[in-house]
Amino acid sequence: MHLFRPLFSVCLALALSGCAGYRIGPSNGERAGEKSVQVVPFTNQTPEPRLGDNATAALRKEIQRDATFRLASNEPGDIVVQGDITHFIRSGVSFQTTDVITARDYRLIMTAHVTARDRVTGKVLLDRTMTGDTTVRVGNDLPSAERQARPLLATDLAQQITSLLADGDW
Repeated sequence: MHLFRPLFSVCLALALSGCAGYRIGPSNGERAGEKSVQVVPFTNQTPEPRLGDNATAALRKEIQRDATFRLASNEPGDIVVQGDITHFIRSGVSFQTTDVITARDYRLIMTAHVTARDRVTGKVLLDRTMTGDTTVRVGNDLPSAERQARPLLATDLAQQITSLLADGDW
C-alpha cells in the first residue's frame, strides 16, 4: 500500500506536466477579440464566376468562428486582408469503371495570393500564395455538383488563412 503512494504521485506529476505548455485562447500572444480584421472582397482573375465572392464570405465566417479577431464590418480594421484568386483547377480523380475517360470524382483546387497589412503602420503581416482544395462527386450534372462544392473549397482556403493570421509570429 505504501509503495503505491510514491508511484501514484509520480504518475500524477507526469500527467499534469504534460499540460503545462497549453494555453486557452489565441496562440499569438494577443487577447481574443483585441484586434479587428477587415476583409476586402477578393478579386477573381479566373474565368470561373463568383470565386471571389465565395472566398470572401468564407473568410469572414471563419474569422468569426475562430474568434481570435473581431470582424470589422462597419469600421476599418486593425488588420486589412485582401486576396486575389489566381487559379482554379478541376482535375479528374476517379473514373467510371466502364469508361476511363468520364470522371466520376473531381478535385477542385483554388489558389489565391493573400496579403494582410497592419492598417496603421502598413507593415505586411502575411504575403503568401495559398491553395484550398476539395473533392466533388459528379452525378449527372457537373455544374450543379461544382456549385455545391465551391463553399467547401472556399472554406478550406479560409481556414488556412485564418490559421496563419491567428498563429502568426508577427
